[in-house]
Amino acid sequence: MLRTKIFTILVLVQGVFAQNILEGDRSVPIESKDGMVVTSHFLASQEALKVLKNGGNAIDAAVTAAFALAVTQPRSGNIGGGGFMLVSNDKTNKVIAIDYREKAPAAAYKDMFLDKDKNVDKKISRFSHKSAGVPGTVAGLALALKKYGTISLSTALKPAIKLAQEGFIITPRFYKGVLSKEKRLKKYKASKDVFFKKDGSAYQVGDRFIQKDLAKTLKRISKYGAQEFYTGKTAKYIVEDMKKHGGLITMNDLKNYSPSIRKPVHGTYRSYDIYSMSPPSSGGAHVVQILNIMENYDISSLGHNSADTIHIMAESMRRAYVDRAEYLGDSDFVKVPLKGLTSKAYAKELSKNITNQRTPSKDLKAGNAPGYESNETTHFSIADKFGNVVSNTYTINFSYGSGIIVNKAGFLLNNEMDDFSAKPGVANAYGLIGGESNKIEPNKRMLSSMSPTIVKKDGKNFLVTGSPGGSRIITTTLQVISNVIDHNLNILAAVSAPRMHHQWFPDEIRIEEGFSKDTIKLLEQKGHKVVQKKSMGAIQSIMIKDGIFYGAADPRRSTSSALGF
Repeated sequence: MLRTKIFTILVLVQGVFAQNILEGDRSVPIESKDGMVVTSHFLASQEALKVLKNGGNAIDAAVTAAFALAVTQPRSGNIGGGGFMLVSNDKTNKVIAIDYREKAPAAAYKDMFLDKDKNVDKKISRFSHKSAGVPGTVAGLALALKKYGTISLSTALKPAIKLAQEGFIITPRFYKGVLSKEKRLKKYKASKDVFFKKDGSAYQVGDRFIQKDLAKTLKRISKYGAQEFYTGKTAKYIVEDMKKHGGLITMNDLKNYSPSIRKPVHGTYRSYDIYSMSPPSSGGAHVVQILNIMENYDISSLGHNSADTIHIMAESMRRAYVDRAEYLGDSDFVKVPLKGLTSKAYAKELSKNITNQRTPSKDLKAGNAPGYESNETTHFSIADKFGNVVSNTYTINFSYGSGIIVNKAGFLLNNEMDDFSAKPGVANAYGLIGGESNKIEPNKRMLSSMSPTIVKKDGKNFLVTGSPGGSRIITTTLQVISNVIDHNLNILAAVSAPRMHHQWFPDEIRIEEGFSKDTIKLLEQKGHKVVQKKSMGAIQSIMIKDGIFYGAADPRRSTSSALGF
């Protein structure tokens, strides 16, 4: 018990408020002039900061951080999943989006998760080898480094290899996370061998956690390049596991996987430019759509987290999530009316039926978007002295994904196939209702809510942000943007403030602790059902103002860390 308490204190000193504690002030963000790293684990932040200090750019640091998180935070950091990265440069004023989302295997089909009674079999869609999409992380990170970085892939992998081979000290969060998923992680021998001791007991806080098979996998990628994961020994291990347990991923699926460079979603909010992820993420479209609706109201004068502000946000959110279910999917397969969904005119039209009282969700249907034809993720933000910023969100879906470690390869498989609409109209694990646009199809990318976002002011990078949180990612991200732009909060205050969420169904406003009873009462008088639940998201953010980087690590995640120099 004493060791646990002492180690908790050490983690806090190294983690989210490290510099603030030393300075005796927890109310201000970290400041720096030459570079800033904000991730969900202090070890990843430390390694990424070293890259910046050695002259690397934000993309170099981002790839280094991503691989380090794959080792130190296996519940969400990954090489067995996928995600999205936004890169922006002040000098070119260009923002690009890298889509390395997982894809459905070629053998996937629309009804693959339905039982004989045509109901969704959640065990198969979430906790089996069939629940895994073809991983994109390794290919995506390698692409980012090749096109926009300055260091080699082997250099970026060195810290992760060392952390896997020599181990790292287990934190309270790591310990609690493994225990919370003990049953799932002990189902398969490979997973049990990694996360538990030989006698079946859990590793304790303060123990050193070593991942030998993962170290070997990372070394192979370092030696032979990203394609080793998709055509080499690692690929063979994945396919062997799939054949043994009835999975669908084949060598051809892995060989044919490739990430895509896409045009990000772009919108404006009160003279600021908003760039966020385009489909197959719904995040960017609906961050912009909700902000567009909110722009029709004087949010600033209504007050931060007042009942009136929360009411407007909830009504805006519910309308966006209705459209999400109707229109959003992989734009390589379906026509997504992005221009219409993100237009000011459409938002104005939607705002016309927002009154001072709640609109019942059952009474809402998708709007006529112009142009229409026929909880566990991790985010990090990085900025460098060269004018580059990176906003990256990646995931294996659930905490620890499917819970399945690839035998002899040492990494967890995602269960992203559950993000498809296994049966249109039926909610997924996050309560999100999907439609035909997000049905399962071979080689298709499943819809996501991940919303890595970059805000620019007068052509210059201003805010870099994003969050984990499943369906709450979109609303978490836009609230930080509103907190900064509408309410002029400093970035740490904007990140730390209590959050709310509405996603159409269930028809309720979900809140964190911290809202006053008076505010809740006023919302209930407007007809809302208000439910307090666990905290939402872990948004890692950077604000850039007058040449100074201000970093804010979300206190909701105990290992979060903002570091600058």
